[in-house]
Amino acid sequence: MSFDTALLSLDNPVFHVYALAASLMILKLMFQPWMTVYRMLRIKGGFRSPEDARSSPMNRRPDPSQLDANEYVERSRRLNLNDLESIPAFLVAGLLLVLVEPPLWLAQLLIWTYVIARAAHFAAYVSAQIHDIRAFCWTWSSLAVIGMALYVLVSLF
Repeated sequence: MSFDTALLSLDNPVFHVYALAASLMILKLMFQPWMTVYRMLRIKGGFRSPEDARSSPMNRRPDPSQLDANEYVERSRRLNLNDLESIPAFLVAGLLLVLVEPPLWLAQLLIWTYVIARAAHFAAYVSAQIHDIRAFCWTWSSLAVIGMALYVLVSLF
């Protein structure tokens, strides 16, 4: 069985869509912890490890309360955990989707549904929307990844 490397070329419009979306999602995954760091520095708290409340050049006035949970920081941490639960599955399912050569319209529909739903989920979470709204956004991203995986499975038979 030979492998067609043209599938993983930017000349392949399905791979091009995937590469663009995957890059955006990887950036989202990598920048979310920076948002948490920003929030921790802004409030000088929300630290998790006991050694973080010791005197240091960045923490000149340590206080035991810096180890207390802080909703402003924890919200960002929860977003990061949610990304870690979702984005890797998208990256794998999307790449597998590219390899089975779906119609471009279907790849675009599934991939951009995922990206838009994740962006909406981020906006809903950051702005402290009710669970129903966050769940609605999450559901669409989950269904998009499930759709990718199912298409791959069906294509293999």
